[in-house]
Order: sequence, then C-alpha cells, then structure tokens
Amino acid sequence: MKNDYKINEIAKLYGIGVDALRYYEKLGLLSPVRDSNGYRLYRLQDMYKLNIIRDLRQLDFTMQQIKAYLDDQSVENTLELLFKEQELIQAQVAKLEMTQKIIQSRIKVLTEAMQIKTGVFTIKTYSDRPCLQLKTRITRDEEMDYAVKKLHQKHKSHVLDFGNQLYGASVSLEDLKHGVKDVFNSVFFIFNSDEAERIDPDYSLPAGDYLSLYYRGNYRQSHEKILDVITYASEQGLNISGDLFEIYEIDNRDTILSDQFLTEIQVRVTTE
Repeated sequence: MKNDYKINEIAKLYGIGVDALRYYEKLGLLSPVRDSNGYRLYRLQDMYKLNIIRDLRQLDFTMQQIKAYLDDQSVENTLELLFKEQELIQAQVAKLEMTQKIIQSRIKVLTEAMQIKTGVFTIKTYSDRPCLQLKTRITRDEEMDYAVKKLHQKHKSHVLDFGNQLYGASVSLEDLKHGVKDVFNSVFFIFNSDEAERIDPDYSLPAGDYLSLYYRGNYRQSHEKILDVITYASEQGLNISGDLFEIYEIDNRDTILSDQFLTEIQVRVTTE
C-alpha cells in the first residue's frame, strides 16, 4: 500500500470531484503535501478525514461544524458528535417511517379507488369533516389547479403530503338554479376529525347524510353529473342542504390519462 496518493486517485476512490478536494483544502480540512513537481499528494491521514467528512455531510453537518470537530478531536468531542449523529439518524428514521406510512396509505387509496363502481347513487353518513378552504370563483381547469396550489401555499405547514391530500371544490346551488354551469366557488382540503386540533380548520363539512355519485373520465361531464345528483335527490324525496361539491379521488397528481380520473359528487341531504 502506498503512503501518498494523487488527487485524481483520491477523487476516483471516493467518487468526488477534484474541485471538492481543493475546496476541502481551502477550508483547512485537508493538508496535502506537494511532490517535487508541485502536485498534491494525499496521505492516509487525509483519507481518514475524508471518511469523516463524507459521513457527516450525509447527516447534513455543515462544513464549519466538520472543521470545528476535526480541529479539536478528543474522546469527549467524539462522544458528543456520536450522540448528535444518533439524534440525527433517529430523526431521519422517523421521517422515513412517516413517508412509508404515507406511501402505504396512498397505495391503499388508489387500489381501492380503482375498484369503485361509478354511476351508482349511495347515501353516506359522516361526522364533521374539518377543512381548510379558499373561496374563489373558478371557471376553467387551469384556474382549479392554480386555486388548489394557492390554498396549499397558504397552509403548507398543515399539509404533510400534498400528493396524498384529499381535496374538493364546491358548486353553488343558486348558480345551478340559474343555469350557470362549470363554475366553482371554492376549493378545500378535507381532513379527518381527529386532525381538527392540528390544522385549526376555517371551514367544515357538517355531520349528516350525503348523497354520493362517482364518475370516471374528464371533467366535461361534471355539470351533467351534478344535475343527475339533483334530479335523483328530487325523485327520492330528499332535500338538498347546502352546495354540492366534487372530491377528486384520482386526478392529474396520479395520472395523465383523463379516462382514469375518479371524481365523487356529494351533497348533504335530509328527508324532512
């Protein structure tokens, strides 16, 4: 085994660029010697430091933190560093476990959504559903995407994973009565009731019975399907309470194929 290695040999061995090695030297982390031709030569001590730099950078230690440790190595400082590394690793493990749960949840939702029968009217009973809402008039698909993104930007600290966040858009019953079509008056994120304290909701879908209809495909069907829900409610002697709304179970976050989109129309109903 050689005692000294050229910069290209070290770069290849560690899979890093020569510019990074020069940067570490500039910061004083590495101190290569020079041969008779002025070329840098790295010693085994430098390789040991590169191992430390690599490991600590993977845990997001700053270069300043790494330099401070290398400049003042001791058993005490090494123990302190190890405890810090342990905390960071535990945090990363917790984050990965949360990500895994989110992925597993999305797999379950999408798998079940693919099995949902469309064109069937059902009554669903819900407890209060807390929401975060953005009131805005939407007349085009592009405006819908922008409104949802705006809502997300406003409440991104409460939305842990936007790709898996259930959201909907409401349609004014009064607009529908006056023949206005394909216009929505708000978008909202829907949460579980046990999340209410965490998100501090500004809107709620009240507890009660909801008439539901699923449809697949592009959103040009929306107005027709909404009218189908209103007609069915009337035929069944159900009173509509509040605005109708759509929930986007499968949308452009999941697929570019519009025939795979799955949308649910809901409206609160009573028999009184």
